[in-house]
Parts: sequence; C-alpha cells; structure tokens
Amino acid sequence: MDEVVFEIRDLCANYGTHRVLDHINVKIKSKKITAIMGPSGCGKSTFLRILNRLNDLIEDFSITGQILYKGQDIYKIKELNLYRRQVTMVFQRPNPFPMSIFDNVAYGLKIMGIKDKELVKQRVQEALKKAALWDEVKDKLKKPAVQLSGGQQQRLCIARALAIEPEVILLDEPTSALDPIATTKIERLLETLSEQYTVIIVTHSMGQALRISDELIFLYQGRLIEYGMTSDVVKAPNHEMTRQFLTGKIG
Repeated sequence: MDEVVFEIRDLCANYGTHRVLDHINVKIKSKKITAIMGPSGCGKSTFLRILNRLNDLIEDFSITGQILYKGQDIYKIKELNLYRRQVTMVFQRPNPFPMSIFDNVAYGLKIMGIKDKELVKQRVQEALKKAALWDEVKDKLKKPAVQLSGGQQQRLCIARALAIEPEVILLDEPTSALDPIATTKIERLLETLSEQYTVIIVTHSMGQALRISDELIFLYQGRLIEYGMTSDVVKAPNHEMTRQFLTGKIG
C-alpha cells in the first residue's frame, strides 16, 4: 500500500472574504508525481503554496481545516525552516541567485550551517547530477548562474532544492517559461526524481500531466472535482466537468 505523505482534511482558504479553496479533502502519496490541474484562478497555486506554508505572512489570508504531513499538522510545526527543507519549492520562473553556479547550489547547505568544504562540494556535485546538469556545468562552476539558459537555470533551481535533501518537491508550473526541448528535459528529470522523491506539480499543460503524472488532482472554482490515477481519470472520469476540461470545453 502506498505511503500517504499529505492528508488534506476539509481545507478552506480565503483571501479576505474571497474563498479560493472550498472544503478540499485529498491524500497525496509518496514517491509519485501528482499533477494539479484546472482553469486559471481555480486555486492550484494557492493549494501548492499552502503545502509549503508560503502564505503565512500574506495579510488577510486564512485557512480552516487540517493539513497533515506524515501524520503531523503542518501548522503545529515549530521548526518551520526544517519543515521547508523537507518540503521544498521550485517556482514558475527560474530564480537563480546573483552568484556562481556552485554557490547557488551550496546556498541552502551554508544556511543549514554545513561548513565542511568537502561535504559541501560532494553535495553540490550530487545535486547537479540528480538534476541532470552536472555534465553541462562541471567545468564552469565558478561562472555566474545567470549566464545559463532558461532551461539550465530551472534545473539549477531544482539542484539547489535537491542539495538540502528534501522529501517532497513542489513545482509551480516549472516549464511554462521554457521551450519544448528544455521542457522535455525537465519532464524526464521529474520522472527520474519521483523514484526517490514525492513530486507535486501545478501545470496548465494537459499533455504534460498525461505524460509524467501518476495521479491527477482536478480543481474547479476552488473545489476538488476529481482525484485519482491519471490513467483512470483520463479514461473514465467520474464527473462531467472533468470530461469537459479534458476535452477542452472548459479551461
């Protein structure tokens, strides 16, 4: 039986009086790629950000319900930085820091207080290899990260996340700003990473969800319409609204 990493119970989220997520109940499984889909404004990114507690400081933002990470309520976790090392986030647009390729990947390790230079060097190399970037940058680690292509920058951001040895990787439309070749590389990378990590990805691309996801969450106007194995949802959706979304009638 698959291990449950996140159990979301009756989750509601509001910006002021505007409800963006409405009574969400879902379980997300370990070492799978779970794709979150739905039309613009349906709450996909908000849902993802809540899992990382990125909305904590947003004025007028509030939630009710419960989110359990491996059985623990994430809003009762006191060591938030430790939690965010376990559940890390990669954003829509690559955001390399204005420093070298090496220092970008090593950044989180230094924040963690790791001072052993050989250990840092080893973790950086391992992360770049896992992110399928090592062969492309191994001879220019001291060069500015901003000199990399968009696709390379996104893989660098993934390497930076991997260096701190997380358990869950959250990705908010990580290929939306990339060309088809770079997108394919990221998709292949995520498929490989899901053998070791839990991957949760927000995507606007139906094709991407079908190509790489094991499970699919379909949100519409803040409500959970459908959740299940991607192949099952595509072949035999339980809801007419899901069928309309899959055929492009809504979206």
